[in-house]
Amino acid sequence: MQPLRSHESYLAFLGHRLSGLALAVFLPFHFLALGLALEGAETLDSFLVFAELPLVKVAEWGLVTLLTLHLCFGIRVLALEFTRWPLRSDPRLRWIFPGTLAAVAAGVAFYAQVV
Repeated sequence: MQPLRSHESYLAFLGHRLSGLALAVFLPFHFLALGLALEGAETLDSFLVFAELPLVKVAEWGLVTLLTLHLCFGIRVLALEFTRWPLRSDPRLRWIFPGTLAAVAAGVAFYAQVV
């Protein structure tokens, strides 16, 4: 029997929760940008100049990757809660790698458009 925290499902759980926390930290900044857009074009333009900095672009890339990871692992959690799995071999473990791969693919696609 494997220890609980070295199991693949625990890593998926941890990825889902940590990406959710990162997205929750991002939301106030998103609302700030929307508020600046409402204040006028000049204020928004100054924010958009800031958004062109390389560090901000890297943060945006991370955000898109974490959002996709959160989505894929969240769908996995919904499947865990709302479906019945007759086998003990746990086929839900096979969803972890494709979810991670989808998050990386979304991050690469976003990076290709930003650069």
